[in-house]
Amino acid sequence: MLFTTAAFIVSLALISAGVIGVIHSQHRHTLKDLAGNTVTFDPGTIPAPEQQHKMSPAPAQPGDRLIVSAVGLDVPLGALSAVDNEIEPPTFTSAYWIRNLGTTPSTPAAGTVFIAMHSLRNGGIGPGNYLYDTATGHARVKPGQTATVNGINYTITGTTTIAKPLISADTGVWADTPNRLVMITCLELPNGAPSQDNFIVTATRTTGR
Repeated sequence: MLFTTAAFIVSLALISAGVIGVIHSQHRHTLKDLAGNTVTFDPGTIPAPEQQHKMSPAPAQPGDRLIVSAVGLDVPLGALSAVDNEIEPPTFTSAYWIRNLGTTPSTPAAGTVFIAMHSLRNGGIGPGNYLYDTATGHARVKPGQTATVNGINYTITGTTTIAKPLISADTGVWADTPNRLVMITCLELPNGAPSQDNFIVTATRTTGR
């Protein structure tokens, strides 16, 4: 069975679509989701190879993980860069922190840690699908639950859904605030239509680890 993604296009102050995967064209039909299902791409969403190279996606190092144990999310945490107003996670089985936005996972006191990840529709399972219920669009995560980024704990403070045309003006999303975590994915629709909204989870670092 095949599953498709939406498009996820992000700039320093903009998210204008859903989640787009970065892979070389010869592998476009071989990427798997967290359940081992083959993932396909929406037409026109695979960026050029030179664009993929500029983002320099890096796989997770040993011990680098994003965990929200209350909803069963436990995935590797890689890294990539925003380039030409785009953030494009290269796989459907990892989350990725954004190197040139906010701060690094190891220096949370210096700013916001921004993490992007895929969610999938039509029965696919990406990391983002653990954050909300695709069938209802309601959050699975709740305030007070813990998100752990490379061993550092954050307390979830809230979730929000923002229409893609409006998010570029939302300074609250992009604020670079010390000890803050922002997780971003697209909100997939139960009817399998392309995503119209972004789903955002915010959290604040817990004292200690």
